[in-house]
Amino acid sequence: MKAEILQRLLAARRAKASCALVTRLADGGQSLVAGGDSAGDLALTPAHLEEIAARVVADSSGPLDLDASLFVRVYAQPSRLLVVGAVHITQCLAPMADMAGFEVTVIDPRRAFANADRFPDVALSGEWPDEAMARLVPDGQTAVVTLTHDPKLDDPALVAALASPAFYIGALGSRRTHAKRTARLIEQGVGEEQIARIHAPVGLDLGGRSPAEIAVAALAQIIQVKHRHDL
Repeated sequence: MKAEILQRLLAARRAKASCALVTRLADGGQSLVAGGDSAGDLALTPAHLEEIAARVVADSSGPLDLDASLFVRVYAQPSRLLVVGAVHITQCLAPMADMAGFEVTVIDPRRAFANADRFPDVALSGEWPDEAMARLVPDGQTAVVTLTHDPKLDDPALVAALASPAFYIGALGSRRTHAKRTARLIEQGVGEEQIARIHAPVGLDLGGRSPAEIAVAALAQIIQVKHRHDL
């Protein structure tokens, strides 16, 4: 490994930033991919970078599907889950996501909802969602879920999430509720292509209706998208 690439790799690790080391098996040529940028010997195409980014999210090392002569070693930080709304569903979702390896933050300025009694051992943010999103900066390893049913809280979070590379964005509500949400977001200048990224109603259609069942469905869909598997 060249000293320049090693220093970039060590710097990424110190910064707790995910990255991927790509090695050409034929001659040992290497590049380091971090934050969508590539540095090193290899001429990686946009298609290569897209697959590498997906592998980083899924924390999946191995030969590239597009080009088996390139081996990707992923150095991934834990995926994050930002949940807007300290509601009953969140009380079930947060511990399950933690057990699945996500770093969970619950965002809700309503202190009666977001408190340590209701969410022991969970990172809480009492900021307004747009402020929390600006501080937390969702990246390609971040999932964002809005659960309040309150446009004053959910909509600003969705606008921020849709402007980010978050790998998953989900919102609670029926199709009728989502249609109204879509109209509000369009009024705020969000494009229809961006809005199409929202999984709504949130979660896989497992048929459940209780808070715990909805939480299971949401987490299942997040994991599905993370690993790019179609069920």
